[in-house]
Amino acid sequence: MTRALAVLTLLALLTVAVESTDDPHPLLAVALGTTYAAHALVALPWLSRQPVPRRYWLTAAHVCLQLPLGVLLFGAAHAGVGATLLLLVLVAQCVLLLPLPGAALVTLLVPLVHLGMGWADFARNAVGLLGAAVFTAVVTALLEEAQRARAELAEANEQLRGHAAQAAELATTRERNRLARDIHDGLGHHLTVVQMQVQAARAVLPTDPGRADAVLAKAQQQASEALAEVRRSVAALREHPAAPPLRAALETLTEESAAAGVPATLEVHGTERELPAETSESLFRSAQEGLTNVRKHACATSARVVLTYGGDGTVRLAVRDDGRGLPAAAGAGDAPTFGLLGLRERAARVGGRVTVGSSGSGTELLVEVPG
Repeated sequence: MTRALAVLTLLALLTVAVESTDDPHPLLAVALGTTYAAHALVALPWLSRQPVPRRYWLTAAHVCLQLPLGVLLFGAAHAGVGATLLLLVLVAQCVLLLPLPGAALVTLLVPLVHLGMGWADFARNAVGLLGAAVFTAVVTALLEEAQRARAELAEANEQLRGHAAQAAELATTRERNRLARDIHDGLGHHLTVVQMQVQAARAVLPTDPGRADAVLAKAQQQASEALAEVRRSVAALREHPAAPPLRAALETLTEESAAAGVPATLEVHGTERELPAETSESLFRSAQEGLTNVRKHACATSARVVLTYGGDGTVRLAVRDDGRGLPAAAGAGDAPTFGLLGLRERAARVGGRVTVGSSGSGTELLVEVPG
C-alpha cells in the first residue's frame, strides 16, 4: 500500500505540473504540489512505524498541515485533476493511519475545498469529490484488509508447515520407540532363552552329552524363532500381519519358558472376547517381558501367567513368580528398566497401566487395559 500510494502521489504531482503549463504563473502550483507530495511521501512510511497512541497524534498533525496546503494547491491549480488526486492520497493515508472515525472525518472535510464557489457549483462539485473520497477510503480499507489477510494466511501456512514437521518428527520418534520395544520384547526374549539353554548344555555336556544335545536342539529352535521374530519386525514396517489369538500366543510363550528351565502355566478366567490388535499385542509383550525377567532375575522355580477378562470392561494380565522378590529384581540392571518402560508405553497407548509389586515371596507384574 505504501508503494502504491507513493506511485499515485508522483503521478498526481506530474499531473499538476502538466496542467500548470497553461497557467500564466505555473510555479506556484508546482511548488505547492511538490511540497504537498514530498510531505506525503515522507510522512506515510514514518508514521506507520510509530506506536499506536503516538501515531494517531502525529497523523492528526500531518492532516492539519496537509489540508490547508491542499486547499491552497487546489486554488492555485484551479481545481485541477492533479490537485484532486493529491487530496485523495491524503484520504487513503488517513484510512491507513487513523481509526475509522478519524478517517471518516477527513473524508468529509476534503470536499470543503470547493467552499469558494457558488452554492450550486459547490453542491455539484462537493458531492462529486465526496463520492471520490468515499470510494478511495473504501477501496483503501478493502486493500488493507486483503493485505492483512494475506499476511495472516502466510503466517498460518508457516505455522502449519512447522506443525507438519513436528508431526512427522513425532511419528518418526514413535515408530523408532515401537521398533525398540519390539526388538527388546521379541528378539531379546528369544536370545535370553537361547543364552540360558546354551549355559545349561555346557553345564551337562561333560557328564550327559545326550541331554546337552537335546538342550542345544531347543536352543537352535529358539534361535530360529528369534530369526522369525526379526523377519516379522521387518515385515511390520511394510504391513501389519495378522497376529495369532492371544490365548494361543500365551500358551506358546509359557511352553517356551518351561523349555528354558522355569516351569510356567497359563490360567484364563472370565469369558474370552476379541480384543483390538494393539491391546492383544500389549498384553502378549507384557507376558513375554515378565517371563523373561523371571528367568533372568527372579531365581524362581515356577511362574504363572493369569489372564482375566473382567466384567467391568477391563482385561488384566498378571505374571507371578515364587522367586526372591521385588528388591533383587528391581536392582537387576538397565535392561529390565527399559523393558518396563516399553511395557508402560505400550499400555498407555491403549489406555492401560502397568504395576509391579510383591506377590507373597515373589514378584507380580500386572497389566490392566480396557477391553
